[in-house]
Amino acid sequence: MKILMVLTSHDKLGDTGNKTGFWLEEFAAPYYVFKDAGADITLASPKGGQPPLDPSSDADDAQTDATKRFKADDASQKELANTAVLSTISADGYDAVFYPGGHGPLWDLAEDGDSKALIETFMASDRPLGAVCHAPAVFKHPKGADGKSVVSGKTVTGFTNTEEEGVGLTDVVPFLVEDMLKANGGDYQKGDDWASFVVVDGKLVTGQNPASSEEAAKKLLALL
Repeated sequence: MKILMVLTSHDKLGDTGNKTGFWLEEFAAPYYVFKDAGADITLASPKGGQPPLDPSSDADDAQTDATKRFKADDASQKELANTAVLSTISADGYDAVFYPGGHGPLWDLAEDGDSKALIETFMASDRPLGAVCHAPAVFKHPKGADGKSVVSGKTVTGFTNTEEEGVGLTDVVPFLVEDMLKANGGDYQKGDDWASFVVVDGKLVTGQNPASSEEAAKKLLALL
């Protein structure tokens, strides 16, 4: 099994002067689900190299078994520090792709042409694709052969408007994940704020928030 994980390269939280990036739990939990299943994992990001870590996801109250394991895992840290440049990655040869969230993807991956092409190729070839929390932002522009959004008519989830309100960033983010998925014709579903909630529609797996990361990865793995 060859799994591609695509992380953000964006580190600025709008005009707030604060930093953002990827959310540690949303990378670490899926990474170890895949690794423990024997998958061959490739990490990529738009700029390559070390993707920016959202400092909030590194706070004491955000730590989980997976993040603690990652912090003690030098080999995996080295792997993360050397992500491939996304434009050099071909969809050929990968069995699945997974996008961890964090606020970063709202700015870069949502608008990234290489990511768009990757998603369109994966959806057209009916290969498993997963995205968790803010990462469903990557479905903003990709279209299917019918010219409609790849999420049109599909059951999806992602970070809720109320969760965004809860972290006080409704007016900072370029768009709200929930609103965008609905606008693109997705059948948007959600569970309780901050509780694990994952939906699967065909080969598309989406998770609502950080708590959904591990389950989303397990459901993606089940499709392989």
